Amino acid sequence: MNEERKKAVALSYDAALDAAPIVKAKGVGKVAEAIIAAARQHGVPIRQDPTLVELLGKVEINEMIPEELYALVAELFAFLYQLDQEAKGERAGKG
Repeated sequence: MNEERKKAVALSYDAALDAAPIVKAKGVGKVAEAIIAAARQHGVPIRQDPTLVELLGKVEINEMIPEELYALVAELFAFLYQLDQEAKGERAGKG
């Protein structure tokens, strides 16, 4: 079985409440697939980044990400913000 197992990490961040993003879920294999399915079901954007998943996978659930990962996660959130803005623009154009 050479196929690499799927991995996933879910983050949450509320600037008003959290000092840094928090790992809310993580898993490998079927657990990762369930995390991804739940994200899709709730319209949460998904980004594939094996290196970032590997690093975030070392953080315990309900723990803030370490300072060393702030820049990488900030890039992720900027990407997600851009996707959100593009989606809002598309919805506004259809109305």
